[in-house]
Amino acid sequence: MSQQTAVNLYRSQFLAVHNGWLEPTMQGVTVAQAHWQAPGGRAAPIGAQYAHHIIALDFLFIGFVRKGAPLAATSFAGKAGFSEPYPMEGDWNEWARRVRVDLDAVHQYAQAVYAAFDAQLAGINDDDLATPIDMTPIGLGQQTIGSFLTILLIHGGVHTGEISVTKGLQGLKGYPF
Repeated sequence: MSQQTAVNLYRSQFLAVHNGWLEPTMQGVTVAQAHWQAPGGRAAPIGAQYAHHIIALDFLFIGFVRKGAPLAATSFAGKAGFSEPYPMEGDWNEWARRVRVDLDAVHQYAQAVYAAFDAQLAGINDDDLATPIDMTPIGLGQQTIGSFLTILLIHGGVHTGEISVTKGLQGLKGYPF
């Protein structure tokens, strides 16, 4: 990136979260490990955690904020890698306990979402980050594009951490380093 702008900083941070943390943490996860339910049933399985973050980028940023067509509803319709549609309302944890994920398909979907997400970021400027957006329908109240991007960055890190812990509970190495 030739010029350090706030948008370019977001782009580099998302690249780090996705390619430096999330994807390496997911590497080598088997189908059985992806669907393993931690004792007590409170933490979502790895596969659901992974899919949930990718869906958030696709539906909430590309779809809701940028008013584009989510990839899971267009080019990845029926092939995003999860056995049932993500619930757009209510508690996602029930879905997380039921859903079956095809890790290869979700990974392909994730790569396409990362590229589309970055293209959306490349198409905005620093002034656009102050644009107000009403996130009340998803329980986040009034935001700006910039504040919502920060939420999505935290979201990616949080779910990567949960995936790492769930791997650890299974006796696996969590983070890749």
